[in-house]
Amino acid sequence: MDKRLFRWVAATLLAVLLMPTAAFAESASDKNRYYFDEVKACKHDKGYTQGKSLEESDPHYGWRIGKFVVSGFTSRTQDDTPTFLKNVGDQVTLSFVLEQDIDKLDGDDKFVVWSDENGYDEYFGIPKTNFGRGLLIVRQTDYQNEMHEPTMYTDYLSGVRVGAETTVDLFEEGDYEVALDYETRKPNIIRLPEYHDYRVFFKFKVRNSNTMMFLFDTKTGNELFDRSVTENGFRIDTANSHYLTINVKRSLINETRDGIVEDTRFNKSATDGSTFEEPGIYYITVSNSETEESTTKTIYVGDDELLKAYVATGQGIVEIRSQLDEGATVQEDGSIAPASAEVPDSGHDEEGEPSSDSSQEADSAQAEEQLPATDAPAASSPFGVRPVFIALFAAAIAFVALRSRIGGGK
Repeated sequence: MDKRLFRWVAATLLAVLLMPTAAFAESASDKNRYYFDEVKACKHDKGYTQGKSLEESDPHYGWRIGKFVVSGFTSRTQDDTPTFLKNVGDQVTLSFVLEQDIDKLDGDDKFVVWSDENGYDEYFGIPKTNFGRGLLIVRQTDYQNEMHEPTMYTDYLSGVRVGAETTVDLFEEGDYEVALDYETRKPNIIRLPEYHDYRVFFKFKVRNSNTMMFLFDTKTGNELFDRSVTENGFRIDTANSHYLTINVKRSLINETRDGIVEDTRFNKSATDGSTFEEPGIYYITVSNSETEESTTKTIYVGDDELLKAYVATGQGIVEIRSQLDEGATVQEDGSIAPASAEVPDSGHDEEGEPSSDSSQEADSAQAEEQLPATDAPAASSPFGVRPVFIALFAAAIAFVALRSRIGGGK
């Protein structure tokens, strides 16, 4: 009994230690939701067009078939069409929640969703086909304004359960149109069947919210950061964010009678994958129309030491020249190494042996290395689990083990 208990305790503790931190945290984007549920009444057998708001005399008035929900986004902007903004890790999801028994609409067992066997959708260009009991249509228009063929889910309402939130699909950047076409049948006063067509239709957009581009050396492939220098040139990469606006300005430094001026040589738009290799100072700006945010990076292309330092340090040309005149040097990355008037002590005497001062410093350094660090921060758990949680869990396990041993001794 004790061995089995020990094995169980060990296995459980190991599982807790290996559990990722994400298991304890809910993504903030999971809580963001946006609903679409407006129903329009359409002319019967007219391609689900001429939709109008429901009137009080309409059998569909006062209740809804269900609702669509978009979730998994970080934030939202809205003009005429809502735009859902996503970050890395977000999964923008469209789902549907059925709220009616399609064989007993609004509690009436004679009021049902009917199978539209010769339905067609004029807006999406879908010819006559068997829609079944509800046709769900999703169409994407991508960043190149290419309208893709619509995805159709026939007999859709037959395949979902009342009250369940059923996932339709996950969405990346693009513009989307969604429609649910369905037909109902209900007997009239003289018990003859009446047929009505209804439609839920909406649009939305998905965009990456990160206003960011990455720059890479055209020869080495290394990433270049703000105020980097390169002799080769650079390439722009927007990391699959296709709706960003990119502008590149190239300047040169010229000396005039009035002093040193930065002269703009071009200021133009660019796109993902654009490369620039002419010598000069580049200002690359990317902007996001949805968030109205922008990011600018400065890169120097060339081998002029003065301009390397100008871009890398942000100091003025006159100031940099003054430092160079005093013996400072420009490093490969554009940083400035000041001139040193003192010759550094090699730590050896004239005979080539270590000096006494050097030996004492070495002994002191060695002693310091052996002293324990007193102000270093406490090491956190490598598994990302809170120490308090582990301590409480261990205490609970110890309590269970103690009770088991006491019980076994009776």
